[in-house]
Amino acid sequence: MQAVAGCGYRSNYPGNGNPMKAIMVVGTTSHAGKSLACAAICRILSRQGWRVTPFKGQNMALNSYVTANGREMGYAQAVQAWAAGVNPRVEMNPILLKPQGDMTSQVIVKGKVVGKTEAANYYRDYFDMGWQAIVQSLKVLESEFEFVVCEGAGSPAEINLKHRDLTNMRVAKHLNASTLLVVDIDRGGAFAHVVGTLELLEPDERTLIKGVAINKFRGQKSLLDPGIEWLEKRTGIPVVGVIPWLENAFPAEDSLSLLERRSGQQTGEINIAVIRTPRISNFTDFDPLDSEPTVNLTYVGPKGDLGYPDAVIIPGSKTTISDLIYLQKTGMAEKIKDYVAGGGTIVGICGGFQMLGKYIADPEGMEGIEGRFPGLELLPVRTVIAGQKITRQREVTANFPLAGLPIAGYEIHHGHTKLLENTGVAPLFDDPNLGLINESQSVWGTYLHGLFDNSPWRRTWLNRLRLQRGLLSLATGIPNYREQLELTLNLLADRIESYLDLRPVLS
Repeated sequence: MQAVAGCGYRSNYPGNGNPMKAIMVVGTTSHAGKSLACAAICRILSRQGWRVTPFKGQNMALNSYVTANGREMGYAQAVQAWAAGVNPRVEMNPILLKPQGDMTSQVIVKGKVVGKTEAANYYRDYFDMGWQAIVQSLKVLESEFEFVVCEGAGSPAEINLKHRDLTNMRVAKHLNASTLLVVDIDRGGAFAHVVGTLELLEPDERTLIKGVAINKFRGQKSLLDPGIEWLEKRTGIPVVGVIPWLENAFPAEDSLSLLERRSGQQTGEINIAVIRTPRISNFTDFDPLDSEPTVNLTYVGPKGDLGYPDAVIIPGSKTTISDLIYLQKTGMAEKIKDYVAGGGTIVGICGGFQMLGKYIADPEGMEGIEGRFPGLELLPVRTVIAGQKITRQREVTANFPLAGLPIAGYEIHHGHTKLLENTGVAPLFDDPNLGLINESQSVWGTYLHGLFDNSPWRRTWLNRLRLQRGLLSLATGIPNYREQLELTLNLLADRIESYLDLRPVLS
């Protein structure tokens, strides 16, 4: 792609009185590829020397990240910030909704919890506050950046929701943003999706659409060309590119992506299973494991066959008690206990850590269910769900699997976990409140998200599993996953740039 047209002079910098240039990426459906496109555009513009920031006014996701000042935001926007070469900050995602089940969500504004709401009441109670947070955040970003790359949510043409949509064309119109419409052709009906979306937009919204991108294409492009020609003639909007299917190119935002994950040929030497609980959260924790060529990472539903993998991980959960009860009702809890009794390795992350204990108490009904509930009883701990949410970055030192390894990560949890017995367990880190391991080192849990991002630690732990299989050890002196992600983002930008002509959108 050529340098951005019309943007070659530093006189265009916002600090000289010019407005921040805005790009909006919307999709005909959820999972069309908006997050991927935004990350690629952020990296492309950053490589050209521009100060770029991502932005998503309102995000509904259970994958979140904690900023340096202890604020919570969507993980996808954090990755987009890294793609732009800047540190994540809450102004990039001022509203985060975390579904809790029963049509309720936790509402996080500018990184802090402000309440819990039912879907029917959200816009009545939070619309004005939300729009104010969006406008204020954009004002802050405008003072520091030359480009803002905005991501929409779902579809911009949901006619029953448009009057209260805080994410899509309301933001695009506020910024007068050149807008790219992305369609997922792998779902089928791509041309109908594009035409239907455009027909349902208001005239002042449609005029902002400067290009259409066809995403996840698997076939021979020459067979698609007649359809593209018809679409451009029908809409008057250019198709600026056809992007092929890029397998696992970007961290997923919600668990629907896990259901859609295509299982290729399993070529790894060890098998790790993640329990896909109904309200699984922060499963981006396991992307570093998925990136290991020697690891087969699979997600197993509570009613699925656990088998006998080399390790089983119980992930984080937005409603730990509900997911724990579901594991017990489906029989997965007994399968996990039998697996451990047979010598298996079990790992609990955040909510999964809480489930490993004797019981979980929720005296205030923070998760919607007041009471005390038995856990898996694999660690001698108890957890009390408390009102104050802990969100902070951490730097600690590991005691396991190799003492002295430096570890970086972050906490996001409501519960406080305490030891009931002082025997048979040891702290995972120099902070004993952050994680524990049993005497046989077969069961351990931690509150630390991002643990597997620490590559020397991850490889050392994998080598323990490999040793049990009689396999040779992997090298441990490799860059952390964040550094590997930089290479991935560059490759992603290279691929997108080769298939997409962004000049109509960026001019």
